[in-house]
Amino acid sequence: MSYESKDVILQVENLSVVYDGKTIIKDINLVEKDTQRAGKIQGQTIAFVGRSGRGKSTLFRALTGMIEPATGKVLVPDISKYNGEAHTIALKEVHEGDVGFVDQKYTLFRHKTVYQALHYAMRHAKLSEKEKKEKIDQHLAEWGLEKVRNQYPNELSGGQRQRTAILEQLLGTGTMMVLDEPFSGLDVGNIQNVKQAFELVNASHELNTLIFSSHDIELTVELADSIYVVGYPALDNGQRTNYGTVLQHFDLKKMGLAWKDELNGDHLDLIKTIKKTMLDS
Repeated sequence: MSYESKDVILQVENLSVVYDGKTIIKDINLVEKDTQRAGKIQGQTIAFVGRSGRGKSTLFRALTGMIEPATGKVLVPDISKYNGEAHTIALKEVHEGDVGFVDQKYTLFRHKTVYQALHYAMRHAKLSEKEKKEKIDQHLAEWGLEKVRNQYPNELSGGQRQRTAILEQLLGTGTMMVLDEPFSGLDVGNIQNVKQAFELVNASHELNTLIFSSHDIELTVELADSIYVVGYPALDNGQRTNYGTVLQHFDLKKMGLAWKDELNGDHLDLIKTIKKTMLDS
């Protein structure tokens, strides 16, 4: 499918994170650009895969501004300076709150209704109360949550909780959202709910960017248009380091594998390559 890569929406430069003198991740460098497709709002979906303990969660905390890197920086869109007509994107160094974060449990405020939680998420938005209500109402309708707007988390189905948690971050931050293992422990129905939520996020704004991790490589290849494998790099003597970095990047757009309705043989070959890279690291 034809597409154009425009301005940079995510840039990570020479990133490393150190805890108590131990290097967890090092030499992380990557660039992602705004993807545009004719006649379609097309957000980005970026995945990070790798074996447990290789630094993905630490990388995610750095991407969201939750931790200070030892070296390098993370640049994300400055929405306040975005020119939608010209599609020009200014970048800024990330700070906590710039990038949404959704944990595995889709945690919600226990004592807030769906509407109250979304309204609270927009507390820093420079909109009138009327504009906030209109925006929330629009999203509730589009996301199939209108009928549960006045219900509390314990009254929601799993899929409704997931959509509310994702929507809460979408309304409360910029255009970028990190989801740590969003499919972990879900049954088939709830996995489908999250996939639909991904589609809604991608289709609601040109710059919306989902960044997620998963141990399900097949699902990752199905959903992502850009995949990074994180692992321990090899030294000259054949040994592996004990810090994580990006070992390989697969751009499914360039490979002609993005935005397909079903997996084909080329997807299956890619899945094998990714699994081998992970196992070797």
